[in-house]
Amino acid sequence: MKKVVFTVACAGALVLSGCSSLNPFSSSEPKAAPLAAIEPTAQLQPLWQVRVGDSGPYVFQSAIVDEAVYAAAHDGTIARYENGRAVWSVKSEKRLSAGVGSNGRLAVVVTTGGEIIALDAATGNERWHAPAGAEVLAPPAVGDSVVVVRASDSRLIGFDANDGTRRWVFQRPVPPLALRSYAGITVEGNVAIVGYPGGKLVAVNLANGGQLWELTVATPRGATELERVADIAGTPVLGRREICAVAYQGRAACFDASNGNALWSREFSSSVGMDRDDRFVFITDDADAVHALDAATGASVWKQDALARRGVTRPVVVDGFVAVGDSEGYVHLLNRETGAFAARARAGKNAIVADPRRFGPHGFVVQARDGDIHVFEAR
Repeated sequence: MKKVVFTVACAGALVLSGCSSLNPFSSSEPKAAPLAAIEPTAQLQPLWQVRVGDSGPYVFQSAIVDEAVYAAAHDGTIARYENGRAVWSVKSEKRLSAGVGSNGRLAVVVTTGGEIIALDAATGNERWHAPAGAEVLAPPAVGDSVVVVRASDSRLIGFDANDGTRRWVFQRPVPPLALRSYAGITVEGNVAIVGYPGGKLVAVNLANGGQLWELTVATPRGATELERVADIAGTPVLGRREICAVAYQGRAACFDASNGNALWSREFSSSVGMDRDDRFVFITDDADAVHALDAATGASVWKQDALARRGVTRPVVVDGFVAVGDSEGYVHLLNRETGAFAARARAGKNAIVADPRRFGPHGFVVQARDGDIHVFEAR
């Protein structure tokens, strides 16, 4: 979401924490760089396509559970799709502000008024609803017994997954200026891992909302509040024993998940985030270049910078490839080992801003601003 960076001077991307009056998703941005022809070395095969409804001024992420794709739209539509057909589709009377969170039993969304709506994932019937009392831009995280939402003022609010009873609220100090972000929450077992403004990575106990640990990915620096913005971008990613994150105007870093020791860190700036596999960490930086770093050391492996000014999304690792979307609706497949373009397809003319999502062993899902959802397979 490079508009976050490009509209800094217009005060549309960086706002006072909790403020919702400024729109960070405005359409003004530099003209995208033209695409050079490529010699495909792989196939980007469309599997199926549906339309759920447009995103309005928000960013809507799909949730993937096994073969099911749960998706939502700003107009209140919520649906479950499998093999290109709607298993169910319902429409709330209220508009929505974020995508779907699901664990395969519940599908959870949030209204623009800050109300949490939990649906039965199998039928689409409403199970419960509850007020969050705050604006929510990120998809809810759905654990076995707790649903967690992240308010735009960075509070975490935990609800009982069975009936929607509020169980806890976690709040920590944040800087006065922060990215207006749709970054979600990583859930691992009974722990929620969240990136915070100020370059902090925090783990919270889902049972009671207590803080388990805090790590520093980046330290704010500079003379002005704008220069000191160093927020964690995107959702933290977990390896076999590592946890990694990247900050805007800060650093990329990986830590030993067992003791919190830093394995490596290096200067980086990203407003969309990273992905990783066993060998590499992949990051889209604020110049729309995609980088591969050695996951063990942080050393650079390759850099693909031919997508300048194209609003490149967070990368997603798909089998032997790395997939990204862009502001003109193109999907690009990069060779995992070299960063060379392996294939390209167009998922429509609308911007892809939401993170691509892994779908099975060889596929991924993209949801464009106009609500077109495309499932591709990399071969």
